[in-house]
Amino acid sequence: MLSPRIRRLKLDYEMLRQRLAAWPLIRMVGTSGMPPELYRFQYLIRGLYVAPDGAILERHEHVLEVNLSLGYPRRAPQCRMLTPVFHPNFDEASVCIGDFWAASESLDDLIIRIGRMISYQEYNTKSPLNGLAAKWAAQNAQLLPVDARPIAPPLESPDQVEPAIQGEPVPQAEPVPHAEPTPLVQPETPAAPQPISAVPSAAEPVASAAVSSPQGEDTDPWGQKIVIS
Repeated sequence: MLSPRIRRLKLDYEMLRQRLAAWPLIRMVGTSGMPPELYRFQYLIRGLYVAPDGAILERHEHVLEVNLSLGYPRRAPQCRMLTPVFHPNFDEASVCIGDFWAASESLDDLIIRIGRMISYQEYNTKSPLNGLAAKWAAQNAQLLPVDARPIAPPLESPDQVEPAIQGEPVPQAEPVPHAEPTPLVQPETPAAPQPISAVPSAAEPVASAAVSSPQGEDTDPWGQKIVIS
C-alpha cells in the first residue's frame, strides 16, 4: 500500500501534467524521482532583475527549482530561483512562501502563485527577503505589475476562464503533443538581456520612472531604464 506522502506526490505530478500540458507561460522542464520529488519549471513571463551596473532590467525567462522534502506536504516545498529575480519576496537561496503555505494547497497552485509573484501581480513589502526590492516596489507601484497577463491556464469551462488583467486577452497556446518531462539537467544559459534604453547613472537615487507623453498616446513605462543605488 502506498504511503500518504507517495500518493500526494503522484497526485501532484498528474495535476501538473494536466494543467500545464499546453500552457505557453509555464513549462515543467525537468523532474527527478518517480513520482518526482524535485522539479524545474520555466516561466516565460516578464520579471525584473538587477544588472551589474545597478540597472533594473526586464527578463522574459525564469527557471525555478522545487524540492519536495521528506516533511512535504506538512512542510512547504523548498523553492529557489536558478535565474536572478528582483522582488521583495525572493533572494538567492529561497522564495518566501512559508507565511501562506498550507498542506491543502496543491503544488500546481503554488507554481502558478510563484509566477504571479515573478510578474509582480503579487508581492509583500511588510516582511521582505529583499529589503531594497521592497522599497523600490513601494516607490514605483505605478509600474506594477510588470506582466499583467493571466498566469494561470484558463479553466475548461468557457464561463469560468479567468478574466484578463487590464483588458489584455488570455494568451492562446498552440496544441502540442504530450511528452514526458526530460531528466533534470542544468538549464541553458539564457541569452544576454537587452537594457531598456540608457539614461540615469547608477549614482542617482531611486525615483519614479513614469514617462510623460502627449495625451492619448500609449506609453510603455519600461521604455526608460531605471537604476538603483
